[in-house]
Amino acid sequence: MRESSSNSAVRGKRAGHSHTGSHLIGICGGSGSGKTLVASSVRDALGTDNVLLMEQDSYYRDLSHLPLGERHKVNFDHPSAFDNDLLLDHLHALLGGNAVRMPEYDYTQHTRSNKVRDILPCTVILLDGILVFEDPRLREIMDIRVYVDTDMDIRLARRIRRDIAERGRELMSVLEQWETQVRPMHDQFVEPFKRYADIIIPQGGMNTVAVDMLVTKVQSIVGKK
Repeated sequence: MRESSSNSAVRGKRAGHSHTGSHLIGICGGSGSGKTLVASSVRDALGTDNVLLMEQDSYYRDLSHLPLGERHKVNFDHPSAFDNDLLLDHLHALLGGNAVRMPEYDYTQHTRSNKVRDILPCTVILLDGILVFEDPRLREIMDIRVYVDTDMDIRLARRIRRDIAERGRELMSVLEQWETQVRPMHDQFVEPFKRYADIIIPQGGMNTVAVDMLVTKVQSIVGKK
């Protein structure tokens, strides 16, 4: 783990937001980089009563107005695929001590399901997503920004396994999406925003030394002994 040379100072106060004792930590990185593993490791170390894990993927825009064939053509790695306005509203509510109803997304149909999750405020909110650094409004309310940096071949292998096993995709479809959308969008909207990170974790969630250091840093921020 290393601190970004241009952003080594961790923010003590979120811009334009009153502090209620909650702390928002953004965890960014390319698809398959291990962001969720890093976030889960922090949550497990601090305790589920103290940590809320949120995924930007839950805030994909609802595409139910489009025919299914058209939904498959949407670029889900472009910033326009996400409803960041709703995500921001929910984050501000949680940081202000209020509960929210978080949507659940159906990846097979590319629509929001009829289910929602009732989410309560928590001491630490971990926001995990490929584009959580791209939107300056999200960056500005984060107390710590973490970038998970993993080699492209490893990320591709993980993406293939996940999309086939969990989302019912075919191999050729996954590879075509990687070549035409995932990799170009990573180069344009993910990798360049690494410069905003306070902390960079190489090798993803398997880097237990770096994850342990991150846990220690979060514990010091929230005052957990």
